[in-house]
Amino acid sequence: MQLFRSERAAAVMLAAAAALGLVAANSPWGPAMLALRDAHPHTGLRVLDLSPGHWIADGLLAVFFLVAAIELRHELTRGELDTPRKALAPAVAATGGVVVPALLYLALVRDPAQNVGWPIPTATDIAFALGVLALLGRGLPRRVRAFLLALAVLDDLIAIGIIAVFFTRELEPVPLLLAVPLIAAFGWLSARRRPGARARAVLLVILGVAVWALVLQSGVHATIAGVALGLVLSPGPAGRTRHALEPLVNGVVLPLFALTASMVIIPEVRAGGLQPVFWGVLVALPLGKLLGITAGALLARRMMPPSERTVSLRLSEVLVVATLGGVGFTISLLMAELAFRGDAELVASATLAVLGGSLAALVIGGATTAAAARRARLSS
Repeated sequence: MQLFRSERAAAVMLAAAAALGLVAANSPWGPAMLALRDAHPHTGLRVLDLSPGHWIADGLLAVFFLVAAIELRHELTRGELDTPRKALAPAVAATGGVVVPALLYLALVRDPAQNVGWPIPTATDIAFALGVLALLGRGLPRRVRAFLLALAVLDDLIAIGIIAVFFTRELEPVPLLLAVPLIAAFGWLSARRRPGARARAVLLVILGVAVWALVLQSGVHATIAGVALGLVLSPGPAGRTRHALEPLVNGVVLPLFALTASMVIIPEVRAGGLQPVFWGVLVALPLGKLLGITAGALLARRMMPPSERTVSLRLSEVLVVATLGGVGFTISLLMAELAFRGDAELVASATLAVLGGSLAALVIGGATTAAAARRARLSS
């Protein structure tokens, strides 16, 4: 179990699962595997009429967002974002890391049917970014990891907002309104000492599943249920929940999602070349993140009082965070599915671009991290 708590192991498993999914989809067994992933039981009930791929993306991934929301609340209340002063630099950097890739994508993709994919290059994958930093960043000061973690958490918060606002279709308000008191009951029950721990855990699970089903039925993406539950969970149970679920998320949820999301057949290149969405994501993800995060971090530094600038990141450390921030992967793959739902060709093009852009960011970020770490070790 300890292996699945390792940031390095999580990054390796994600990469292996993505590679396996891409290879499997383009093997002789690919069509059968894709048919199995996308098979629907057609029960007539939205909660049950989910393919295996949707159970992973809408169900299991909600567990990942639950853990991410718990971490977000901890950072906002007791961690690296618990005061406006601490949150300023990563908040400005995260904003730049969302705005610049989106604008760069829109500048490259003019087709109205494809420019709806602008959210795809705006995400940062926490597991991958922290995994590479843990693997290659020995010797770097702790402030680099703290800054990267804070930026990635804020980036996830923005991604959650994008999913809720831009990817909600056919909203049904009644199930959503019914979910609100259940979310409040979930938070209230988590803070109670009674009933006993085991009975309370069972009741919390039942409430959590009910909230997830209602949010799914409402038309809002079901992962938002995980976010809401993670934010209202009281600190004590939240810490225990995160500790218990971390191996499941790292060892099962994220690799399974990477496997199924990367199962795309590499499209044939037509006479006119690859789809604009491919080039938009491929360029905007690594380059847009690099430019946006760097500009945001430097702007935040200028906004600080002169006495506090000495504790901010150096340019070489900013570049480490900015290059690793270009690894979109998990959330970018989810964005690709949501943006082009119903158009398999565009989903495939966007998915391949996410994999290519994230790989480029991994290579550049890994080299930048290794070089900065080597300089830090030599100067210490």
